[in-house]
Amino acid sequence: MAGFDHKTIDPKWQAYWDREQTFLTPTDRTRPKYYVLDMFPYPSGDGLHVGHPKGYTATDVVARAKRMMGFNVLRVMGWDSFGLPAERRAEKTGEHPSVITARNIATFKGQLQRLGLSYDWTRELATSDPKYYKWTQWIFEVLYARGLAYRANASVNFCPALGTVLANEEVADGKYIETGDPVEKRLLEQWMLRITDYADRLAEDLSTLDWPRGVLKLQDDWIGKSVGANLRFEIAGGGGDITVFTTRPDTLFGGTYVVLAPEHPLVDPITTEQQRAAVAAYRVEVGKRSERDRTVEAADAPKTGVYTGSCAINPVNGKQIPIWVADYVLASYGTGAVFACPAHDARDHAFATRFGLPIIEVVAGGNDVQAEPYLGDGKHVNSDFLDGLNIKEANAKIAEWLEEHHRGERTIRYRLRDWLFSRQRYWGEPFPLIQLADGTFKPVPLKDLPVQLPELADYKPSTDGRPPLARATEWLKTTDPDTGAPATRETNTMPQWAGSCWYYLRFISPTRDDVAWDRDEEKYWMPVDLYVGGAEHAVLHLLYARFWHKVLFDAGLVSTKEPFQRLFNQGMIHKLSFRDATGKYYLESDVEQRDGVWVAKASGVPLETKLDKMSKSRYNVVNPDDMCAEFGADAVRIYELFMGPVEEGVEWETSGVHGPRTFLDRVWRLLVVPPDPSKGLEVETLGTKVSDDAPTDNKELERTLHAAIKKVTASVTDLKFNTSISELMKFVNEATKPGIAIPRAWFEMFVKILSPFAPHLAEEIWQRLGHTTTIAYEPWPKYDEAKLLRDTMKIAIQVSGKLRSEIEVPSDATEATILATAKADDKVQTFIAGKDLKKEIYVKGRLVNLVV
Repeated sequence: MAGFDHKTIDPKWQAYWDREQTFLTPTDRTRPKYYVLDMFPYPSGDGLHVGHPKGYTATDVVARAKRMMGFNVLRVMGWDSFGLPAERRAEKTGEHPSVITARNIATFKGQLQRLGLSYDWTRELATSDPKYYKWTQWIFEVLYARGLAYRANASVNFCPALGTVLANEEVADGKYIETGDPVEKRLLEQWMLRITDYADRLAEDLSTLDWPRGVLKLQDDWIGKSVGANLRFEIAGGGGDITVFTTRPDTLFGGTYVVLAPEHPLVDPITTEQQRAAVAAYRVEVGKRSERDRTVEAADAPKTGVYTGSCAINPVNGKQIPIWVADYVLASYGTGAVFACPAHDARDHAFATRFGLPIIEVVAGGNDVQAEPYLGDGKHVNSDFLDGLNIKEANAKIAEWLEEHHRGERTIRYRLRDWLFSRQRYWGEPFPLIQLADGTFKPVPLKDLPVQLPELADYKPSTDGRPPLARATEWLKTTDPDTGAPATRETNTMPQWAGSCWYYLRFISPTRDDVAWDRDEEKYWMPVDLYVGGAEHAVLHLLYARFWHKVLFDAGLVSTKEPFQRLFNQGMIHKLSFRDATGKYYLESDVEQRDGVWVAKASGVPLETKLDKMSKSRYNVVNPDDMCAEFGADAVRIYELFMGPVEEGVEWETSGVHGPRTFLDRVWRLLVVPPDPSKGLEVETLGTKVSDDAPTDNKELERTLHAAIKKVTASVTDLKFNTSISELMKFVNEATKPGIAIPRAWFEMFVKILSPFAPHLAEEIWQRLGHTTTIAYEPWPKYDEAKLLRDTMKIAIQVSGKLRSEIEVPSDATEATILATAKADDKVQTFIAGKDLKKEIYVKGRLVNLVV
């Protein structure tokens, strides 16, 4: 039978919501608020694929349900539109980045609107809009005024092809991960932000957040707070000393060598002539990998290193120990130098074993430390005045000894480094700073913000490493607003992270030009109640946003210590890709299975398949517009959430959308009778299944309704939408049984809880039920716990583990009654008659297993 016409219904209600501004953010402040936010996307030229709407649909269900529950909902969307991708595209096509970005935004917005997502589009923003980045520049000035922004020479990842600095996270194997362009280390003067000043608070306040445990751990590990001591190792033969940070000074008597990071400034001075070539070659090789790669590899990769030819003196016993260079030590953590106690550290043990270095036990653990390190607690041995003490006692005593003998002091270190904040690119926020003749910098007054990005015909990187803005000669020239003296503008731009650090605040007052956000509105809306996005932002975006927010809190500009109270990461949707031995990818329409093997249709070449991230280059992108056109937006929305738990990764199969579409057609036919010429029906008519006169004594139908209401209500909090959709389907299964009539009041309750998932269909049904206003603000139904109880229950009967029958018994039946009824069942008797019953197993409320 025919279903509903989504090609008419979807645009009808999308136009209605737009015309009536249905999802405009309410101004009534007497009601509770709910701020639900998606991590806003970068508008790439490829547009959205069906993996993107998974999180957006989940938050839309929450937003729509919360409105019906009486909350004021802030539901908004914007664009992270500055950044390298648009600029790279511009270089290839000759179009200006602003033109490319505007076109991409229009594409993304149209796709989101076709999915029926209930955003307040009057609050739309883009980070590349001068009205927005005026306030990004202002926040930078807040940081600058508080001494949190400074210039420093920094060892950076510089990509000559791109002409810009890259973050460690953007480099792998010595190449920019997006393009494969080579990256080299350079020492450049850069703008830095003192995020390390907030390290303690960034770590401590994690305990106040409702975030996934994995994300909390990643944040904590990235901050990397360590309590320990700085030790001074003299370099044998003179030449100063090496400062080493350690969390285990108690193991000093077991220290058998020192390791420097390849970037450590002492490597060159202490390397002997005999070892100079080997050390230089090793440093070049290590320089091809980012610190991130080295951190990941450090745990289980084969250890590499090179001896410098020099030795250090162990401060507790005066022994000379060799100084090595190795990639498992990072210049950015601690002092860039460690002393190694291989008997009690896994990495040191692996290194010592690899290079034949001594291994000395100093904490007794019962195992052979030559074979494997002992990592537990125990009594110290071979440690002079520490012998007999446990780790805690020994650490306290050695710390006192080091300070008394001026060979070290207690300290706290962090893995977190200050944030390298400048980029040598065009498409980004200009710094709101001018440089005076004496070399000092001064912020541009608020009244003169924004410092607008000048129009440049040539925005490619300079061959000399200067930023493209250095070519904007007229723009560069300015004056000191206080003295009128000549000045020049800063030519670096901010990284893409800048605009995404605070956009959640601008959404509160996006049209205000006099303030970044209204203070009273901020107090009402903050913090964000639910923040949903991909796990790829588990560290940097969230860490940077938290840092900026804490600075704003200290400045008295926001009312909360944290921006995002609850975080939820949606899982990725993957799609099969098809590739031949040469690496060429094929469209799904160009392949087929022959004898169980995927091959190219045209050539018969065998193909390998892989569940991949959707990508245009892999020919496995599924466009949501195509799915909405074929199945309707509501079917796509339900499939996105029904495939599995929102937080888990799943495989997209277009054929799977048929199930949700069939379900929605069945809902439609509960109310509407489709045309059937054989019965004289030429047009759709309202059916008789839903009626004011339908009897209300159908307890099973009523039970499934209240079960659905309970489950869907819970899913608005726990986001277990796949199971709540199952409950909606159970109600429809019961309602479509022959002879069932549905009371109108019950059906309206069902349509309300369906509406967050399938808003277009729900609006159309609601209108056909005679209502003249949107369903979007109808009160949310309440379930009755008493209605969930059954008078009877069905029990499956197994004989020796195989299903043989089913019985129906009173819900309060005893176990003895149930077992007796099961054994008396005619079908069961066929399998147990004349046989010995060894066991009678009853699983409460579910099944009986009679073992013969």
